[in-house]
Amino acid sequence: MAEKAAVVRNTSQMANAIRALAMDAVQQANSGHPGAPMGMAEISVALWSRHLRHNPANPHWADRDRFVLSNGHGSMLIYALLHLTGYDLPIGELKGFRTLHSKTPGHPEVGITPGVETTTGPLGQGITNAVGLALAEKLLAKEFNREDHAIVDHHTYAFLGDGCLMEGISHEACALAGAWKLNKLIAIYDDNGISIDGQVQPWFIDNTAQRFQAYGWNVIGPVDGHDVNAVDAAIAKAKMSETKPTLIIAKTTIGKGSPNRAGTAKAHGEALGADEIKLTREALGWEHEPFVVPEAVYDAWDAKTEGANLEADWDTQFDAYAEAFPELAAEFQRRMAGVLPANFAQTAVDAVVKAHGEAQTVASRKASQLALETFTAALPELLGGSADLTGSNLTNTKSTPALRFEANGASNGGRHINYGVREFGMAAIMNGIALHGGYIPYGGTFLTFSDYSRNAIRMAALMKQRVIHVFTHDSIGLGEDGPTHQSIEHVASLRLIPGLDVWRPADTTETVVAWTMAIGNPTRPSVLALSRQNLPYAPKTAVDEIAKGGYVLAEPAEVGLSKKAQAVIIATGSEVQLALHAQQQLAKDGIAVRVVSMPSTTVFDRQDKAYKQEVLPAGLPRIAVEMGVTDYWWKYGCAAVVGIDTYGESAPAPVLFKHFGFTPENVADTVRVALGVARLDQAKR
Repeated sequence: MAEKAAVVRNTSQMANAIRALAMDAVQQANSGHPGAPMGMAEISVALWSRHLRHNPANPHWADRDRFVLSNGHGSMLIYALLHLTGYDLPIGELKGFRTLHSKTPGHPEVGITPGVETTTGPLGQGITNAVGLALAEKLLAKEFNREDHAIVDHHTYAFLGDGCLMEGISHEACALAGAWKLNKLIAIYDDNGISIDGQVQPWFIDNTAQRFQAYGWNVIGPVDGHDVNAVDAAIAKAKMSETKPTLIIAKTTIGKGSPNRAGTAKAHGEALGADEIKLTREALGWEHEPFVVPEAVYDAWDAKTEGANLEADWDTQFDAYAEAFPELAAEFQRRMAGVLPANFAQTAVDAVVKAHGEAQTVASRKASQLALETFTAALPELLGGSADLTGSNLTNTKSTPALRFEANGASNGGRHINYGVREFGMAAIMNGIALHGGYIPYGGTFLTFSDYSRNAIRMAALMKQRVIHVFTHDSIGLGEDGPTHQSIEHVASLRLIPGLDVWRPADTTETVVAWTMAIGNPTRPSVLALSRQNLPYAPKTAVDEIAKGGYVLAEPAEVGLSKKAQAVIIATGSEVQLALHAQQQLAKDGIAVRVVSMPSTTVFDRQDKAYKQEVLPAGLPRIAVEMGVTDYWWKYGCAAVVGIDTYGESAPAPVLFKHFGFTPENVADTVRVALGVARLDQAKR
C-alpha cells in the first residue's frame, strides 16, 4: 500500500508540475490558454511517462513516436512536457512564453521548438496532420520492413478537443483514417464540454463515440481523464488494435485545480490572475515559487536515459538491417533525410530535353501527367493523389497504382491515394505525410476548390514543407461548367501566401521545369495551376531561364522586326499563346514587342535586380495578360492589364475567350493604346 501511495503521490506531483508551469507562463505573458494544460495533465502523465517512445536528445530520431497537440491553443501543455522530459527547452524559454523570438510561441511551431512535430492552432488540422503522419508510417513499414527487421514501427498520438471535432476537416480526415485502417493512430479526446463561448451543449450535440465507430475506429471510454491509471490502461488497450485507429474519450475538467475557474469558460483563454493562482497553489498543495519545479519531480519526468536507450536499441536493429539489406537501408536513410536521388538532376534534364524536342500540343494538365510519368518512375518517394478527380487532374501514372487496404489492414503498396471529395483533408494530410519524412506528397483538385484547401496550403508554407498541389481547370477555359468552377481570383490570391511557389506553365517544357522546381525545393510547398484546354507549344531558346520564373520568350526579331522592342507583353499559362499571336499582328504594323513568359511570379520575384531589369527593361510599357483578376499585375508597373475582374459565364471556352476579350486582336489593341498608337481604320471612325 505504501508503494502504491508513493506512485499516486508521484504522478500527482508530475501532473501538478504541468499545471503550475502552464498557469505561471500564461500569467507572466498575460496571454494564453491555461485551461487545457491544467485539465489534461494526468492524460499527459499517462502517455508521456508510460507509453511515448521518444528521445529528448534527438527529436528527429526516425522511429520515434509522433505526438500532435491538435488543440494547439493549449501550447503550454507541450512546452511543459518538453521541458520536463529533458528537451532543449530550458525554463527561461517557458518564462518567455509568447514573447518575441522565444522557442515558446503562442501556438506550437515545428522548426521553432525542439520536439514539436507540427504547427498547430487552426483547429482540426493537427488531428488531420496526425492521420498523414500515421499513413506515412504505415506505408514506409510496408515498403522497408522485412521479416525480423521492423525498422519502421511507431505510433502516432494526438490530443484533441471539442473545437477539433467541430471543425469539418476532422470528419474528412478521421473517415479516411478508418478506411485506411491506421491502427497505430491513437487520439485522446479531452472531453471537457467547454469552448470559448461556454458550455458546448447548445451547439455541439454529436454522439462522438458513435461518430467514430461509424468511421471504423475503436472507441474506448469515456474514462476518467484525471485517473492516470485509467488513461494508461486505455492507451495500452488501444495499442493492441490490429486494424483500427482508436479514439480514447477522456472526461476532464478544464482548468482542473483552480477553485474558481475550473469547469468554466474563464479557464479557457485567459490568465487566471495572481489571486486565483495563489488559491490554486494552495488547493493543489504546490508550495513552490513560479517556474520552480522540485528535483524529485524533474527526476520523475526525465526521459533522457530511457530515450537514449530506446534509440540505441533501434540503432542496433538498424545496423543488423543494413547488414542484411544494405541497399534498402541506404534508401531509407536517403528518403528520411529528404535528399533526392543522385540521378534526379539528370532525370530532370532529360525530361526537359524530351519535352522541348517533342513540342507537343496538349493541355498543361496532360503535360503534368507526362512529367509525372518520368518523375514517379525515378522517385519512389513521390506519393500522389486526387480529391475524386483523378481522371481530370491526371495525377496517376504507370508507377503509381491506387493505394488499397486489405481487411487485415495490410496495404497493397500503391502510390496514388483516392482522397474522395475531401480537398481540405487531403491538403492537411499531405502536410502530415511531408512532416513525417520519407515521401513527397502531391494531390490534385480543380483550382477553384483551392479555397477549400487554402488554410492547409498556408500551413505548409508556414512550416516550410515540400507539398505539391496540382490544381487543374485553371481559368474560364474550362468552359461550360460556368462561374462556380471557373477560377478568377485564385492564382493571384495563392501568390499572396508567403513561402508558396505558384506555377502556371504555358506548355510541356515549362510544366516539366515547374515539376522539377517543386520537387527540388525542400523548404517550400508549390502550386501548379494547369489548363483543361490544349496549349500549343511555344518555341523557345532560353530553356534554362524558365527555372527563374520569368524569361524572354520572343524578341521582335523572331517575328521579322530588326528594331528594339517598344513594349513588353507579360503572359502566363494559356495566355502566352495570345501574347505571341498579338506580337505577330503588331509586327505587321511595324510595332516591335517583346514577349515575356512568366510561369512563376513568386520565383521571378526572388531573382536579383539585374536579371529582373534585363527581362523587364525600364522605360518600356508593360502589358500583362492573364485570365484572372487584374489587381495583382499592377505591382509590375504595367501600363495595362488584359484580365477579368468579374465572374465567368457558362459557355464553350472559345466563346468565353472572345466574350471576355482574350483574343490576339484585343491584346494587340491594348498594346497600341498603351503606346498611344491607334490603328488607321480606328482613327478614321
